[in-house]
Amino acid sequence: MRKALLSILLLLAFISCEYPKPVFTEDMSQETRDSLTYLHDYHFTLDTNFEVIADSFNLACLPLQDCENMVYAGDRVVVAEFQVDSLMPRDSILVKLAHSQEVQGWVYLKDIRPNFLPVNDISNAIHLFKDTHVIYFLVILALFIIAMIVRAFRKKQLQMIYFHDIGSTYPLFLCLLMAFSATLYETMQHFYPETWEHFYYNPTLSPLDVPFILAIQLICFWLFWIALIAALTEAFRLLNADAALFYILGLASALVLSYFGFIYGTRYYIGYVLLAAFIVFFLYRTIRLMKATHYRCGKCGHPLREKGRCPHCGAINN
Repeated sequence: MRKALLSILLLLAFISCEYPKPVFTEDMSQETRDSLTYLHDYHFTLDTNFEVIADSFNLACLPLQDCENMVYAGDRVVVAEFQVDSLMPRDSILVKLAHSQEVQGWVYLKDIRPNFLPVNDISNAIHLFKDTHVIYFLVILALFIIAMIVRAFRKKQLQMIYFHDIGSTYPLFLCLLMAFSATLYETMQHFYPETWEHFYYNPTLSPLDVPFILAIQLICFWLFWIALIAALTEAFRLLNADAALFYILGLASALVLSYFGFIYGTRYYIGYVLLAAFIVFFLYRTIRLMKATHYRCGKCGHPLREKGRCPHCGAINN
């Protein structure tokens, strides 16, 4: 009985992480049926718009001869037809793309992803972040190091997340959300690549009507922005302007490090252990902060262990 129940739960978990197959009705036309089938099998369908991201690309004519049409970076193309190339050792899917009435031709399905980008803002953001995240990391880290050196040179006390944190759980919760999202993303890449591929071509910001694992990822996305606003508000409320800016820069670096650390850690399965440890650490810090902060300063709002002079702004609290 237990084995049967476990098998059902595993099956439901597996199904919930993939997009369902299309359901056809009797009144559907063959064109609609084909379009829905293409969408499920290839993740995009007829009339899907793409933008060329390669420097240039040849759209071949059928049969595959010397007749070729060239498209260039920034050109827009639309999916016009699908066809199976039975001449290949293994059947390969050919996709007909049209740039204009004169310029159109065929490309293998496997060549779509590296050379063409879906025309929508979310897919563009995913592509941009994936291509430039290393640069962003280096810039943020460099700014953090420069700011730390400047503040150390001026002999001011450094206030940093993890080490000398402010009296708020929002920044640490923000890092936890980033770690969890990175772990979930890499899990999809490893175990459910087709689910992420479908989302890439058909993105949405709604956690409804998507597989369970994507719904959790999208909920984390919205929670991240809420926690980010709360963390920024707390930083500027509890610190003066220059200290808050430095703290936010350190928080940004911590977020980037969390993202890359858990992305690469999950690839080798150690990320799951690190995530569990991070959750325990977050709960420990949260409980400790709740026990330690019985009062708050009436002037600056900084948490206090007891009444008296505020160590942050110097105000007397009776």
